[in-house]
Amino acid sequence: MENAKPTLAVFKFASCDGCQLSLLDCEDELLAVAGAVSIDNFLEASRAVGKGPWDLVLVEGSITTPHDAERIHKIRRQAKFLVTIGACATAGGIQALRNFTDVADYAKAVYASPQFLEVLGKSTPIRDHVFVDFELRGCPISKVQLLEVVSAYLAGRKPVTPASSVCLECKRRGTPCVMVASGTPCLGPVTQAGCDALCPSYHRGCFACFGPMESPNTASLAALWGELGVPPPALVRAFRSFNASAEAFRKESELHE
Repeated sequence: MENAKPTLAVFKFASCDGCQLSLLDCEDELLAVAGAVSIDNFLEASRAVGKGPWDLVLVEGSITTPHDAERIHKIRRQAKFLVTIGACATAGGIQALRNFTDVADYAKAVYASPQFLEVLGKSTPIRDHVFVDFELRGCPISKVQLLEVVSAYLAGRKPVTPASSVCLECKRRGTPCVMVASGTPCLGPVTQAGCDALCPSYHRGCFACFGPMESPNTASLAALWGELGVPPPALVRAFRSFNASAEAFRKESELHE
């Protein structure tokens, strides 16, 4: 057989490329991945452009233009398995902040001729447009989790990533709770694990880079933040960051406007 290796393609939509860089940052592990698959389309690493079909497609970024809304359907038709990577692809990203306002107002303020812009009114995750086989969260994603996802699909099994909160990661590494010990507001109790509790390990509150955990109790956390003296506008800003359009965070933020 001329090419028995599974084919891998990586595509980018509205994003900063950070999640694709996480794949390149795998270094030694990437060599093993490259040996196990045929990388057919990955413009961050190669100028080669494949036409598909592909066994595994990784998609970074959110849908923000009519052109991208059409392009993701073409990619989906060529993908056996489609995995979205990062906060932009899974929750609309930082650009989803415009979902809470009128994008036309910002276009007028920034561009001299905004009538030439072709953008959608909202920044939306990939799953709002096509079927997604698996979502890998994070801003950026964890390269350990990314390798788990790629390895799982190569082995024909479901990827195993944590659904628990950042609090569990603090417990595992012996990091004192910043809210209990110092009264620092922290989003860790409602945020999916994946960063090894990086910010609390530096005595800072979690910023929720990995989005909402499974069944997050955002109302309870918001009440606790209120007891710590956090005003509603600050609470809104906290839930509207990298994962502003994630349903649990969006709904909680809207309750405090």
